[in-house]
Amino acid sequence: MIPTYNCTSYLKEALISVLRQDTGVENMQIEVIDDASTDEDVESVVALIGHGRVQYFRQKNNVGSLHNFETCINRSRGHLVHLLHGDDRVASGFYEQFTRAFQHYPEAGAVFSHYAFIDEAGHRTHLPSLELGEGILPDWLLRIAEYQRIQYASIVVKREVYENLGSFYGTTYGEDWEMWVRIARYYPMAYIQETLAEYRGHANSISSQKARTGQLIADLMQVIARIQEHLPEKDRRRILKLSGKYYAHLGIGASYQALQETGDWSLAQSQIKQCLTLSKHPYIYYYLFKFYLKYILRMP
Repeated sequence: MIPTYNCTSYLKEALISVLRQDTGVENMQIEVIDDASTDEDVESVVALIGHGRVQYFRQKNNVGSLHNFETCINRSRGHLVHLLHGDDRVASGFYEQFTRAFQHYPEAGAVFSHYAFIDEAGHRTHLPSLELGEGILPDWLLRIAEYQRIQYASIVVKREVYENLGSFYGTTYGEDWEMWVRIARYYPMAYIQETLAEYRGHANSISSQKARTGQLIADLMQVIARIQEHLPEKDRRRILKLSGKYYAHLGIGASYQALQETGDWSLAQSQIKQCLTLSKHPYIYYYLFKFYLKYILRMP
């Protein structure tokens, strides 16, 4: 299921990456769920690339990412659901290896793989660290609760899991992290170390837009609070400190980038205050000192 909104130039790559490993109509539904895009005629693009193989559904009005994801889940007919955003891609062997993993680990509620970051041109920029181990991961709930370690493109979820646990909600940034934690609370999750998915970063993505407006940290604070509810009480305080430190560091970096792009010092200051509500670890103050020093040295 391919949710898309105003990223049609990337959608072509997403479709091609799937169609190159199409397992056939009897095995796989391929459908684009268009949230009333305005950039191009998405239906024509789907018809051109899909040659009748790819179904197309368009929302009557723009409903937002969360409702569009829910539409994807509701329209899916398979036992396994892969939400591949229209600006991301899958690597060769994705569906074959995920099918094999679910057969090997039938108790898993979801399977995810390693992934790569790609830029607007589709070039790989870097890889996150590999998770320790492969197959069913022990203590995964506590590990995934620390920070986001999975991207939509790299995870396939059993349909019954979504039916039992519900859809994404609350925010439009970090909502997937909360979902993966929610799944880990109730189901084993399996991991494939091979890099089988590619997550694209670009200026028009939701995360980039949220970083520029200062909403990113506010959303994360809500998500972290909800994640606490999924954890054993004895582990909550420790995980909260780890998450706060990780995202305070991330937020200060996002603040500097936003400052460079917009020149809005008041926005940067507001974001920094939010970061300090997440963590007051000495390392965060050290990183903040470097932020100010770098900005002062680059001032004209």
